[in-house]
Amino acid sequence: MEIVWQTPANPPERQDYIFHKGRRLVRPYYFEFISHVKNRWAGKTVVDFFAQEFKGRPYDYYVSAVQCGRIQVDGETVPVSYILRPSQKISHFLHRHEPPVMASDVTVLVEEPDVHPCGQYRKNTVVGILQAEHGLAPLFPVHRLDHLVSGLLILARNATKADLFRQQIEGGMLQKQYIAKVVGTFPEKEKDTHNSEKFTYNLF
Repeated sequence: MEIVWQTPANPPERQDYIFHKGRRLVRPYYFEFISHVKNRWAGKTVVDFFAQEFKGRPYDYYVSAVQCGRIQVDGETVPVSYILRPSQKISHFLHRHEPPVMASDVTVLVEEPDVHPCGQYRKNTVVGILQAEHGLAPLFPVHRLDHLVSGLLILARNATKADLFRQQIEGGMLQKQYIAKVVGTFPEKEKDTHNSEKFTYNLF
Protein backbone atom coordinates (compact mmCIF):
# COMPACT_ATOMS: atom_id res chain seq x y z
CA MET A 1 0.00 0.00 0.00
CA GLU A 2 1.38 3.40 -0.97
CA ILE A 3 2.33 5.67 1.94
CA VAL A 4 2.01 9.40 1.24
CA TRP A 5 3.42 12.49 2.91
CA GLN A 6 0.83 15.00 4.01
CA THR A 7 0.61 18.26 5.93
CA PRO A 8 -2.37 20.00 7.57
CA ALA A 9 -3.00 21.68 4.20
CA ASN A 10 -3.83 18.38 2.46
CA PRO A 11 -7.64 17.95 2.36
CA PRO A 12 -9.22 14.46 2.60
CA GLU A 13 -9.97 12.90 -0.79
CA ARG A 14 -12.09 9.96 -1.97
CA GLN A 15 -9.07 7.75 -2.62
CA ASP A 16 -7.98 8.10 1.02
CA TYR A 17 -10.66 5.63 2.12
CA ILE A 18 -10.98 1.86 1.97
CA PHE A 19 -14.28 0.09 2.71
CA HIS A 20 -14.07 -3.37 4.26
CA LYS A 21 -16.68 -5.45 6.10
CA GLY A 22 -18.92 -2.49 6.87
CA ARG A 23 -16.11 -0.25 8.09
CA ARG A 24 -14.50 2.85 6.63
CA LEU A 25 -10.72 2.74 6.90
CA VAL A 26 -8.15 5.39 6.01
CA ARG A 27 -5.03 4.54 4.01
CA PRO A 28 -1.96 4.96 6.28
CA TYR A 29 -0.04 8.15 5.70
CA TYR A 30 2.89 10.14 7.01
CA PHE A 31 1.75 13.41 8.50
CA GLU A 32 3.83 16.54 9.11
CA PHE A 33 2.97 18.25 12.39
CA ILE A 34 4.18 21.83 12.11
CA SER A 35 4.90 24.40 14.82
CA HIS A 36 6.98 27.55 15.03
CA VAL A 37 9.44 28.30 17.81
CA LYS A 38 8.00 30.66 20.40
CA ASN A 39 10.27 32.99 22.36
CA ARG A 40 9.97 30.85 25.50
CA TRP A 41 11.24 27.82 23.55
CA ALA A 42 14.26 29.61 22.08
CA GLY A 43 17.60 28.61 23.59
CA LYS A 44 16.56 24.99 24.22
CA THR A 45 17.95 22.07 22.29
CA VAL A 46 15.48 20.54 19.85
CA VAL A 47 15.39 17.31 21.90
CA ASP A 48 14.86 19.09 25.23
CA PHE A 49 12.06 21.14 23.68
CA PHE A 50 10.12 18.05 22.58
CA ALA A 51 10.80 16.14 25.80
CA GLN A 52 9.52 19.05 27.94
CA GLU A 53 6.58 20.18 25.80
CA PHE A 54 5.35 16.79 24.53
CA LYS A 55 5.73 14.34 27.40
CA GLY A 56 3.68 11.57 25.83
CA ARG A 57 6.83 9.99 24.39
CA PRO A 58 10.12 9.04 26.11
CA TYR A 59 13.25 11.16 25.77
CA ASP A 60 15.01 8.44 23.75
CA TYR A 61 12.25 8.57 21.12
CA TYR A 62 12.97 12.24 20.40
CA VAL A 63 16.71 11.59 20.23
CA SER A 64 16.08 8.87 17.65
CA ALA A 65 13.54 11.00 15.73
CA VAL A 66 16.01 13.89 15.39
CA GLN A 67 18.86 11.60 14.38
CA CYS A 68 16.87 9.88 11.61
CA GLY A 69 15.22 13.09 10.31
CA ARG A 70 11.64 12.52 11.52
CA ILE A 71 12.09 15.79 13.41
CA GLN A 72 13.48 18.65 11.33
CA VAL A 73 14.09 22.37 11.75
CA ASP A 74 13.40 24.65 8.77
CA GLY A 75 13.22 21.57 6.55
CA GLU A 76 16.69 20.36 7.48
CA THR A 77 18.01 17.49 9.59
CA VAL A 78 19.84 18.86 12.64
CA PRO A 79 21.97 17.34 15.45
CA VAL A 80 20.37 16.52 18.80
CA SER A 81 22.34 19.40 20.35
CA TYR A 82 20.84 21.96 17.94
CA ILE A 83 19.70 25.16 19.72
CA LEU A 84 16.34 26.56 18.63
CA ARG A 85 15.84 30.18 17.56
CA PRO A 86 12.57 32.19 17.55
CA SER A 87 10.17 31.69 14.61
CA GLN A 88 11.95 28.65 13.21
CA LYS A 89 9.71 25.99 11.68
CA ILE A 90 9.75 22.63 13.45
CA SER A 91 8.41 19.58 11.60
CA HIS A 92 7.58 16.25 13.25
CA PHE A 93 6.76 13.48 10.77
CA LEU A 94 4.58 10.64 12.08
CA HIS A 95 3.16 7.53 10.46
CA ARG A 96 -0.58 7.63 11.14
CA HIS A 97 -3.13 4.82 11.22
CA GLU A 98 -6.56 6.29 11.93
CA PRO A 99 -9.04 4.03 13.75
CA PRO A 100 -11.86 2.74 11.51
CA VAL A 101 -15.44 4.00 11.71
CA MET A 102 -18.76 2.66 10.42
CA ALA A 103 -19.04 2.78 6.64
CA SER A 104 -22.43 4.51 6.62
CA ASP A 105 -22.86 7.35 4.13
CA VAL A 106 -23.17 10.91 5.39
CA THR A 107 -26.41 12.24 3.88
CA VAL A 108 -26.65 15.96 3.12
CA LEU A 109 -30.24 17.09 3.71
CA VAL A 110 -29.86 20.77 2.81
CA GLU A 111 -26.95 22.71 1.36
CA GLU A 112 -27.03 26.51 1.46
CA PRO A 113 -24.35 29.08 0.62
CA ASP A 114 -24.29 30.30 4.24
CA VAL A 115 -24.66 27.04 5.91
CA HIS A 116 -15.93 21.12 9.80
CA PRO A 117 -10.07 16.61 13.57
CA CYS A 118 -9.37 15.92 16.86
CA GLY A 119 -7.42 13.22 18.65
CA GLN A 120 -6.60 10.22 16.50
CA TYR A 121 -9.00 11.27 13.75
CA ARG A 122 -8.32 13.65 10.92
CA LYS A 123 -9.96 12.07 7.86
CA ASN A 124 -12.44 9.64 9.45
CA THR A 125 -14.60 12.52 10.67
CA VAL A 126 -17.91 13.91 9.44
CA VAL A 127 -16.10 17.02 8.24
CA GLY A 128 -13.38 15.03 6.49
CA ILE A 129 -15.86 12.71 4.77
CA LEU A 130 -18.05 15.62 3.59
CA GLN A 131 -14.99 17.33 2.18
CA ALA A 132 -13.78 14.21 0.37
CA GLU A 133 -17.10 12.95 -0.98
CA HIS A 134 -19.16 16.13 -1.42
CA GLY A 135 -16.50 18.80 -1.91
CA LEU A 136 -17.83 20.80 1.05
CA ALA A 137 -15.09 22.94 2.61
CA PRO A 138 -14.54 24.79 4.79
CA LEU A 139 -17.17 23.70 7.29
CA PHE A 140 -17.67 24.90 10.87
CA PRO A 141 -19.36 22.64 13.47
CA VAL A 142 -22.29 24.31 15.22
CA HIS A 143 -22.91 21.57 17.81
CA ARG A 144 -22.02 17.93 18.43
CA LEU A 145 -23.70 14.55 18.62
CA ASP A 146 -22.83 12.54 21.70
CA HIS A 147 -21.50 9.00 21.52
CA LEU A 148 -24.17 6.46 20.46
CA VAL A 149 -26.58 9.26 19.48
CA SER A 150 -27.86 9.61 15.92
CA GLY A 151 -29.57 12.61 14.41
CA LEU A 152 -29.24 15.80 12.41
CA LEU A 153 -25.89 17.59 12.56
CA ILE A 154 -25.71 21.27 11.55
CA LEU A 155 -22.47 22.61 10.08
CA ALA A 156 -21.98 26.18 8.87
CA ARG A 157 -20.19 27.33 5.72
CA ASN A 158 -18.59 30.27 7.54
CA ALA A 159 -17.68 31.30 11.09
CA THR A 160 -20.25 34.10 11.25
CA LYS A 161 -23.14 31.77 10.45
CA ALA A 162 -21.82 29.21 12.95
CA ASP A 163 -21.84 31.82 15.71
CA LEU A 164 -25.40 32.82 14.80
CA PHE A 165 -26.61 29.22 15.03
CA ARG A 166 -24.88 28.78 18.41
CA GLN A 167 -26.51 31.94 19.76
CA GLN A 168 -29.92 30.72 18.61
CA ILE A 169 -29.40 27.34 20.30
CA GLU A 170 -28.15 28.92 23.54
CA GLY A 171 -31.02 31.42 23.48
CA GLY A 172 -33.65 28.69 23.16
CA MET A 173 -34.70 29.82 19.68
CA LEU A 174 -34.00 26.36 18.25
CA GLN A 175 -35.33 23.13 19.71
CA LYS A 176 -33.88 19.64 19.65
CA GLN A 177 -36.11 16.60 19.98
CA TYR A 178 -34.73 13.37 21.42
CA ILE A 179 -36.42 10.00 21.01
CA ALA A 180 -35.21 7.55 23.65
CA LYS A 181 -36.13 3.89 23.89
CA VAL A 182 -36.49 2.77 27.49
CA VAL A 183 -37.57 -0.41 29.24
CA GLY A 184 -40.41 -0.18 31.77
CA THR A 185 -42.42 2.80 32.98
CA PHE A 186 -40.57 6.10 32.85
CA PRO A 187 -41.22 8.43 35.88
CA GLU A 188 -43.69 11.19 34.99
CA LYS A 189 -41.56 13.95 36.51
CA GLU A 190 -38.68 13.02 34.20
CA LYS A 191 -40.79 13.75 31.12
CA ASP A 192 -40.76 17.51 31.71
CA THR A 193 -39.16 19.71 29.09
CA HIS A 194 -35.60 20.56 30.10
CA ASN A 195 -33.25 23.27 28.81
CA SER A 196 -35.64 24.26 26.02
CA GLU A 197 -35.30 20.81 24.46
CA LYS A 198 -38.23 18.54 23.75
CA PHE A 199 -38.00 14.89 24.74
CA THR A 200 -40.17 12.09 23.38
CA TYR A 201 -40.00 8.64 24.96
CA ASN A 202 -40.98 5.43 23.25
CA LEU A 203 -41.89 2.81 25.88
CA PHE A 204 -41.66 -0.87 25.05
